[in-house]
Amino acid sequence: MSPSKHTRQSIRRAAAVSPYFVISSLTGTLMALLAISPLVQARAPLKMGDTGAPLVYAVLGDSTAAGVGAPYDDGIAVRTTAHLSLTRQVTMHNFAVSGARMRDVLEKQLPAAEAARPDLVLLSVAANDVTHLTSIPSMRSRLRQIVGRLRAANPTVQIVVTGSPDMGSPPRIPWILRGASSMRTKMVNGMFKGEAKRLDLVFAPIAEETGPAFRRDRTLFDDDRFHPNARGYAVWTAVLNKSLAQALSSDREGVLPRLLPPQN
Repeated sequence: MSPSKHTRQSIRRAAAVSPYFVISSLTGTLMALLAISPLVQARAPLKMGDTGAPLVYAVLGDSTAAGVGAPYDDGIAVRTTAHLSLTRQVTMHNFAVSGARMRDVLEKQLPAAEAARPDLVLLSVAANDVTHLTSIPSMRSRLRQIVGRLRAANPTVQIVVTGSPDMGSPPRIPWILRGASSMRTKMVNGMFKGEAKRLDLVFAPIAEETGPAFRRDRTLFDDDRFHPNARGYAVWTAVLNKSLAQALSSDREGVLPRLLPPQN
């Protein structure tokens, strides 16, 4: 039997006041619904473009960076590379793995990225940290470690971070969790925005600029009702291209990003 209107309204009010109350009580159910096996796939570097300066571009993150939900060439890694290649000779390394959290990027993806010594990095991760209730202080610490090590490998690297997409928008998220999930997304992204300012990163506002579109148009999702499809990733790409251009803009050229001491 579906919940009564009164019950639904009561749960929505509880979610609005205390998201952790609702999320914590139903975390087991949510994790079962969103169980996604890690998709580990070795990818050769992709070279695109024949004009302009060479650019080593690295993509790190979760299933959104890996392109789950669409053909790989329609995902954000290849589409942003194609845009960058209009003015540069790009070598793109995609180290993203489906299901990854900040901890996985730090421990499993970052060593390969350090070896590539990228000029530009797109870090598309945090959705799984939202759904798994990763503490914000631990996310902040890992982000600082990732940034510090990337800059140790290449002191002039420019870094774009997306934070989490609006985790209240996927149809696969139970309706009683959508309000709380959106609030949790805002809390996590507030940390990313603050760190972007502190660390001289560029924040790509995926949740703010694409969340409303995904809520209105469910055809932007894949059949799994969770990941974007090719059309959905195209919506993301428009935001990312602007942020990547900002990272490479002339007013940032020659400005050394802030180096950080090692983070514990």
